[in-house]
Amino acid sequence: MKRTIFLSGIDTDAGKTYATAFLARKLINEGNTVITQKFIQTGCREQSEDIEKHRLLMGTGLLPEDLDHTTAPIIFTYPASAQLAARIDGRDIDISLIDRSREKLQERYDVVIIEGAGGLMVPFTDDFLTIDYPTTRHLPVALVTNGVLGSINHTLLSLEAIKARSLELAYVIYNHHFDTDAVIAQDTLGFIRRYLSRHFPATQLLEMPTFERI
Repeated sequence: MKRTIFLSGIDTDAGKTYATAFLARKLINEGNTVITQKFIQTGCREQSEDIEKHRLLMGTGLLPEDLDHTTAPIIFTYPASAQLAARIDGRDIDISLIDRSREKLQERYDVVIIEGAGGLMVPFTDDFLTIDYPTTRHLPVALVTNGVLGSINHTLLSLEAIKARSLELAYVIYNHHFDTDAVIAQDTLGFIRRYLSRHFPATQLLEMPTFERI
């Protein structure tokens, strides 16, 4: 069945790019054709560096849809939030470009994974937040979390926002890369597992190994 998943994180540096490739590889190994898309890329000019990283980790090399920018239809040059980067570049954020690219990719692949920018509540305009995209397009969400001190708070706030908008939470991906304190990491993962079992029992909790082992 054709499906598009919107992947976001509990924070800017939660590991979304690696988690996108990790989830893509998992779904490919399950027999699906999968491609990734970058929601909005900042800090680049010609090509999306996140898409390049996806392909490196997926072992595919750049795809035709990458070369014609279908997988990264909006690129801003300044390395900042999309709202600020768009203002610096003197351009508007045209969400319809993302929709058209997503629809084109959905025709060609079983699964499209869209890597978001920042966390779920990052604004693109004063009236449109990141979370509004999967909400208005009725897309399931994958949330990337980790064991950094304070991540439980960020995770629960993200889960509350997902629940408030009645979004399907398909996956929570725990990123082991940041497990610098084994005691905190083990406690965080255990708490998240228990919380999901009570509040999101249909959600799959995936554990992503450190980046070097993906």
